[in-house]
Amino acid sequence: MSKAFTRETDTEEDDEEIGAPPLPAGGKNYITPGGYARLRAELFLLMDEERPKVVEVVHWAASNGDRSENGDYIYGKKRLREIDRRIRFLTKRLEIAEVTDPSVHHGRDQVFFGATVTYADEAGRERTVTILGIDEADSTQGQVSWISPIARALLKARQGDVVKLVTPAGVQEVEVLSVTYPGAEAGGSFL
Repeated sequence: MSKAFTRETDTEEDDEEIGAPPLPAGGKNYITPGGYARLRAELFLLMDEERPKVVEVVHWAASNGDRSENGDYIYGKKRLREIDRRIRFLTKRLEIAEVTDPSVHHGRDQVFFGATVTYADEAGRERTVTILGIDEADSTQGQVSWISPIARALLKARQGDVVKLVTPAGVQEVEVLSVTYPGAEAGGSFL
């Protein structure tokens, strides 16, 4: 059958198209309460505000006649597809999200989800990272996802432990210098 007559769904490609990291097979989508709230707010903003505005523009542009050369119509339909794809992605991620409050570990010296860890590599360079969910981690803010190589190496280690980190350049040892968690008064929020 000709490809022109088949409808291909893009739902399987949603994660790749958006650039979101895939979840590990059988893994959970751990997320902090603050990260969950941000994703939920984005979803409602798209559904309640942005999408209706774009639908209105597309409706107006469609009523102007010839759609083949109508820039407002063409751009509006493209933007509508982008919004719908993001809504589907956020809906799926929120459905499988497991909200984990890192403040319950406040005062402990073992690395769990939500910990802010300072470590030193073999050269003595110190670095501080916060281990968060894959949908909320921002490397420019010193945040890494819990599935990243450094997070996997650090998880369950204690302050003072030396752990092995597998890198493309080879195995490296890093020492855990400090482990902190947000206080209970912060409610685990990373906003």
